[in-house]
Amino acid sequence: MELTETQRHYWRKNLRITSILLGIWFFVTFVIGYFARDLNFNFFGWPFSFWVAGQGALIVYVLIIWFYARYMDRLDQEHGVAEEE
Repeated sequence: MELTETQRHYWRKNLRITSILLGIWFFVTFVIGYFARDLNFNFFGWPFSFWVAGQGALIVYVLIIWFYARYMDRLDQEHGVAEEE
């Protein structure tokens, strides 16, 4: 099956946003989590490294999911493949 140019454009945008968001996920999960243990100060009564690992990463994950859903909804509407409500 041959893809149209519109379908290729849709797929490229989908792959690009997925790659960017996976890069952010990797950075928050592994890079910040790894270096956070060197941050030795209290933040709202807890060690900052604990806050980053236990709370900050979860907030970023929820924001990633929210942004991806919003972006893909707009992309679907732009390319005429949005779900009917």
